[in-house]
Amino acid sequence: MFGLRRGNDMHAAAGAFPGLSIKEGGYSELLKTSVRNLIKLPKVLAPKDVAPFSDAGLTAYRVVKKATRHLLPGQSCTIIGAGGLGHIAIQCLKAMCAADIIIVEKSETALKHAMELGGDHGVLIDGNEIEKVQELTKGKGSEAVIDFVGEKGSTAMGIQMTSNGGFYYIVGYGEEIKSLAVDLIISEKTIVGNLVGTWSELYELMELADRGKVKLSMQEYKLDDANKALHDLNDGKVKGRAVLVP
Repeated sequence: MFGLRRGNDMHAAAGAFPGLSIKEGGYSELLKTSVRNLIKLPKVLAPKDVAPFSDAGLTAYRVVKKATRHLLPGQSCTIIGAGGLGHIAIQCLKAMCAADIIIVEKSETALKHAMELGGDHGVLIDGNEIEKVQELTKGKGSEAVIDFVGEKGSTAMGIQMTSNGGFYYIVGYGEEIKSLAVDLIISEKTIVGNLVGTWSELYELMELADRGKVKLSMQEYKLDDANKALHDLNDGKVKGRAVLVP
């Protein structure tokens, strides 16, 4: 249990994800939990309005918190994928640092929404996205790249968009990360994994939400319409996050 004692909830040997373990399901009206897993909500926030913060929001906040430790004014952070997690990350970045935010997205609708949330530059995936990011960063790449896709070539693309000495944060998963050791050595690029977040980070995120710095884009579904929600997600019809309401 060393992970828990040090506050590293994600790496505790006996850790479990509420709602995702074998004994309990997430699609239910009631979920048994412990007092440690509860956070008191401000009066202005309803449970359905903040539910995605405990997973998608927390994941986005954690990776942004890592990135902002070394991002300076005048530098840039490229976000690959501006969907359910990406749109939260944009707002967190805007609230936590002064770096330029470059959005790389395949959907024109999602890209437009991302720019409305605080993106400084938008790049539509059309086969020339690497060159466009290089142009926006004056040929050096971004000091931080956050990849919320992690498949269909995004990992290779993300590493190429990362500057020498920069950090490539991988959040989405679905393919192998391939890079020659000599390339990483010469460029001194760092590849960093990211797994959800800690309870203390969830408290920090809720502080941002309470102050109106981070807002969720979501689409509500009745609990009985869970399958429809899944189909809409698969078809790319959901703007932001899908929320089931009992």
